[in-house]
Amino acid sequence: MISTIKRPVAAFAALLVCVLPAACSGGGAGSDDGTLTIFAPQGATGNLNNAWFTEHVEEMFDVELSFETTTYDANAARETRQISLASGDLPDVYMLVPWVDQFNKIELQRLANQGVIEPLNDLIEEHAPNITAEFERTPEYQEFATAPDGNIYGLPQWNDCYHCSYSAKLWMRSDWLDELGLDVPTTTDEMHEVLLAFKTEDPNGNGKADEIPLSGSTSDLVLPYFMNAFLYNPQASDAYPSTLALNDGQVQLQASQDGWREGLRYMASLFEDGLIDPGAFTDNRDALIAKGDNADAPIVGAATVQHPGLVVTLNQADGRDKDYDPVPPLTGPDGAQYATYNLPSIAGATFVLTAEASEEAQITAIKILDYMFSEEGHIFAQFGQEGIGWEPAREGDVALDESLEPTFRVIPVDPDEQAEAGGWGPMAQYNDTEEFRNSQVADTDIYSADGFERRLFEATQLYEGKEAEDQIYPYWNVWFDPEHSSELATLQTNIDDFVNQNSLQFVTGELDIDSDAAWESYLDGLEGLGLQRYLELHQEAYEASM
Repeated sequence: MISTIKRPVAAFAALLVCVLPAACSGGGAGSDDGTLTIFAPQGATGNLNNAWFTEHVEEMFDVELSFETTTYDANAARETRQISLASGDLPDVYMLVPWVDQFNKIELQRLANQGVIEPLNDLIEEHAPNITAEFERTPEYQEFATAPDGNIYGLPQWNDCYHCSYSAKLWMRSDWLDELGLDVPTTTDEMHEVLLAFKTEDPNGNGKADEIPLSGSTSDLVLPYFMNAFLYNPQASDAYPSTLALNDGQVQLQASQDGWREGLRYMASLFEDGLIDPGAFTDNRDALIAKGDNADAPIVGAATVQHPGLVVTLNQADGRDKDYDPVPPLTGPDGAQYATYNLPSIAGATFVLTAEASEEAQITAIKILDYMFSEEGHIFAQFGQEGIGWEPAREGDVALDESLEPTFRVIPVDPDEQAEAGGWGPMAQYNDTEEFRNSQVADTDIYSADGFERRLFEATQLYEGKEAEDQIYPYWNVWFDPEHSSELATLQTNIDDFVNQNSLQFVTGELDIDSDAAWESYLDGLEGLGLQRYLELHQEAYEASM
């Protein structure tokens, strides 16, 4: 069985009421000057410093929040976070987004050993009744957050996101398939034929050879979906770039296996035929969406994204986002047909208190986080104002999980108005239980704005069960000896970067995938970077954790 952390679905509150829990009614100054400084990613259309939920929290806890912000671009955000850590002028709190710039477990242990961050155990016990209650309800969450020495150095988000569990998907324009009289591809050969037709047969009908058959981004990687037709590839997005997997209980690097070479050979054939957008390896998500939103005509035929909102702006007047449908895992030449599985809750921490925070600031920060674990605080923090970002369920509404009582409906953003609900969005998903997520209202028309979550739910059903259960390396349950943290971090960075760089070179033809000498040089390079030591450390930690 897969080593996942699951919780039962229970009855959720029938009504989301706007009553502040008594346990959250405390206040007090944030830092000595009454200001709590928070380092956080900020979306392109929002402003955390004057968001509605920020003002709500400031009034509730008698504190001024000051945000030091970065973007949702993962590479830039992580670099800015590292600069912040090295500056010597630390914020009181890092409140991050898992798939953007959260701390991993190795970083947490290293920063704790350096005295940069503070353990949260006592603060949670004394000032966070909602978090404590959630730990009691879901002990796996507490275990997930607790280091081997018993300390909680930072709190990860708990996010029972079904569609996130299988994030390495591919979405393709069904209208293009219909226009060309093609079926949804089921094999790697059929995929090649479809993408070639997208390139050469003018499926958007504008008389120009402007179609991009296949694209992706540096956050939504092209390789994982396709490599799973050759061997199990655990890579999801840039949030988990590693190719570690199990082989009869032994940790191995998939990127050093023969199947990886065969997958690269296939990808190289697509690239040679001009079927893969070169920008898929260099562009961020904003650049990909800009292509998907091309004003003249739709030009992106398929993209390896978790959902269509990552390739095109949703709910446009021309309805172009409705033309993207999921393509199930492909079957490769040797019969392999896998889907990437990852625990949707990402190990590490998004909430971290620094040693620069005064006692008052620490208490205020943990009380704010605790409020976000309450029903009211959760929905306010994530979706903002009632009537703008969300509204209670109405009679006749249907929950995403139809066995649950519907509780709330997310109000879709009008792309022409860009109304700001004022929530903190993905920065606030600390208590996104299966129950909370699946009790939200979802239209039964999956192509409507209100049916988007159901669309993702149904798409994911095409991938569920295709994971290689015996090969999944449950990294989320693995902690490492702190004395090895620096060594492991260096090995991981060097090996992941080397794999990504060389895979790109093989795909683009800069390195010849058909050359045995080039492939052996690549394998030798991995060994030279300490691959055996890297696998040894993971094996020891895996066995200890299991």
